[in-house]
Amino acid sequence: MVKTRKAYVCESCGAHSVKWAGQCPECLSWNTLVETTVPQSSATAAAPAAESARLSVVGQEADHRYRSGFGEFDRVLGGGLVPGSVVLIGGDPGVGKSTLLQQVSAIMSGELDVCYASGEESLRQVAQRANRLQASESNMSLVADTSLDRIIALALAEKTDVLVIDSIQTMESSSSPSAPGSVSQLRDCVGKIVQFAKQNEISVFVIGHVTKEGTIAGPRLVEHMVDTVLYFENDPASRYSMIRSVKNRFGASGEMGVFAMTEEGFKEVKNPSAIFLSRDTLSGPGSVVSVAWEGSRPLLVEIQALVADGNSGYAKRLAQGVDQNRLALLLAVLLKHGDTELGADDVFVNVVGGLKINETAVDLPSVMAIVSSFRDRACRERLISFGELGLAGEVRPVRFGAERIAAAGKQGFATAIVPAANVPKKKSGSIDVIGVRSLAEALDAAF
Repeated sequence: MVKTRKAYVCESCGAHSVKWAGQCPECLSWNTLVETTVPQSSATAAAPAAESARLSVVGQEADHRYRSGFGEFDRVLGGGLVPGSVVLIGGDPGVGKSTLLQQVSAIMSGELDVCYASGEESLRQVAQRANRLQASESNMSLVADTSLDRIIALALAEKTDVLVIDSIQTMESSSSPSAPGSVSQLRDCVGKIVQFAKQNEISVFVIGHVTKEGTIAGPRLVEHMVDTVLYFENDPASRYSMIRSVKNRFGASGEMGVFAMTEEGFKEVKNPSAIFLSRDTLSGPGSVVSVAWEGSRPLLVEIQALVADGNSGYAKRLAQGVDQNRLALLLAVLLKHGDTELGADDVFVNVVGGLKINETAVDLPSVMAIVSSFRDRACRERLISFGELGLAGEVRPVRFGAERIAAAGKQGFATAIVPAANVPKKKSGSIDVIGVRSLAEALDAAF
């Protein structure tokens, strides 16, 4: 029998302690240390030797991937589902995590053995969703249980290729006495899942709830243990949902897939740029189109700005979709190098469609949209722009400049104002590329 010893684990940060205390010594949270048991290693017991394999043999099937039936979902996964990988999917309640994975499971069950394990719903409830998704004829197997040990045993007995666990917060392992959803229970369950997936070449989808901060409930250790971490990003007022990979060992991190929610489930959006552009307002004041780079592809987005007279005596600065602190920096650069005083005006910047842009390539179009709204004067027609702004007012180049310009040309844009270092040596289609080195040059070219 394996000897065990008692330890205490913080439910907030996952820190270990040899004795109980009212306050966690790491995160300083109160009353979060819970008792758990840890197996005690024996110095005399010899561990069995691990089995090795030749790389020349293993590498022959290294590129094999399962297709999910959704091109956008395969893109986020890095080109498909890798056998033996563990994918963690998080999102707000009701965002569609279970719906999407049930659709994927129904499609993949046509060629693979898929097991859908639900710890939150009964088999009848899962079947009702399948009827709504028109997937009731699927050949996947269903199980409603919260015991991870029994689910793993079932998956091995049925020789499952893909296992879906909905959700990890409801699962419990016999090796941990803690309650389901606790830090120690989550760590033990995810550890067993990873070991099970790697040893048996079984792909596992794990659904995880998120906290108020938008991260997977539990310690960040859970995200570090899995191969891929996906998050749902959506605006409650929008019918579109976006899935972004924040970690991927088999593809590009930061990749994004766009889906539309319908009565029959999710439908993939193969041309996301079309939903983020409002053709009726592209030529109005305060609107500039930019080209963001999401994962491995360009994405055309509309940057809108509104400058209004401040009546409260305290100027408001509000940014949605771009960094709030970055907006204050850009306004300071605009004051110094653009001869535009906005100290008493309210400034609002928004990325249409609820998209979040985390790169500095939207600096230049954001400033151009602000100046356009302030002057109440529209920029050139069919204009796109991208570029990073420095504190000295210089326009710095960004990565994949030629690819961004080519993507804008395919969408029918006629003029591109970009950093001078991003101007391609050869003309890209019919689009006229204007290279600028400073903010003043960019504003003169835009108007």
